[in-house]
Amino acid sequence: MKQKLFVTVAVICLTQAAFAVPPITYVDGRPQAGLRLEAKDQGVVLKHGGGPGDCDRLGAREAIVFEDQGIYYLHYDAAGPKGWLASLATSKDLVHWDKQGDILDFGQPGSLDSASASSPWVIRDGKWWHMFYLGTPNATRAPDYVPSFPYLTLKARSLSPAGPWEKQYAAAPFTAQPGTYYSATASPGHIVKHKGEFLMFFSASTPGPQIKRTLGIARAKNLDGPWTVSPEPIVPLAEQIENSSLYYEPKNKTWFLFTNHIGINGRKQEFTDAVWVYWSKYLNHWDPKNKAVVLDGRNCSWSQECIGMPSVVKVGKRLALFYDAPGGDSISHMKRDIGLAWLELPLTIPVSPVK
Repeated sequence: MKQKLFVTVAVICLTQAAFAVPPITYVDGRPQAGLRLEAKDQGVVLKHGGGPGDCDRLGAREAIVFEDQGIYYLHYDAAGPKGWLASLATSKDLVHWDKQGDILDFGQPGSLDSASASSPWVIRDGKWWHMFYLGTPNATRAPDYVPSFPYLTLKARSLSPAGPWEKQYAAAPFTAQPGTYYSATASPGHIVKHKGEFLMFFSASTPGPQIKRTLGIARAKNLDGPWTVSPEPIVPLAEQIENSSLYYEPKNKTWFLFTNHIGINGRKQEFTDAVWVYWSKYLNHWDPKNKAVVLDGRNCSWSQECIGMPSVVKVGKRLALFYDAPGGDSISHMKRDIGLAWLELPLTIPVSPVK
């Protein structure tokens, strides 16, 4: 009897990483994810406030992490007294972070980044580190200064991952185009080098009143351009996703794309409600049916409603997943902190459980 009980418990534990539960439904009928590939939440690792120059007094969000020579670099959107700017924190263990302060500044009045220079994705090629960041000339009123449409992709470069960064306005890769799936948003995302070219999985959206969101691919042979944007997104606009972070699992030769889902509540308020993951064998072909929930209010230990942008980095035999959230039942853009969750490697493709 004891032996049979042990086997049953073992099977349950092994299948917890990928399983199906009743999915969250949305009042406007937007697509839902029926499977779960759950991360194990560790909790908050970087609180807002206390950054140099009071840079993150009003919030810390959109954490983007990479490693170089044993040091982890975390760029995040620091909501300061004048608006949102990209700020840097460094760590050797992903838990204890040394805040370095803002690494970009606002552009001059009338420039494309005069209201925000934030959310930077960084990639090295040769001697240069290339940064692609979100710029916008618009933001809400004081004191929050939340960046507003259009969200654009701008560029900077440095000889060091720690900066200083030199803005390259002339090398801006692409911009929002009227009448396309990226007419309101064409903001940066994860970049991978594949078969001799660079692929950026950028965030795309159409304007309100009913905003639609998805991801597109922009391609270039050289990080200074020119860039070509795919005429169609990787999944339909109805998916309501934004931001991207990719991981390739060599065990099953599968790409996993982590992204932020935008949900909607009964009061018709939209907010970042979950981290989703899509998977594909081919970078250029994605099926919207192949998706699962990774982190939401069901498995986050400190934020029950709102889960913000993900980024992932491999650490030994685990995949670290960073995200932001306001905590509790808040869905606010402000006063967010940065959390850390984990996925065991190798990643497996979620499937429906055996009854």
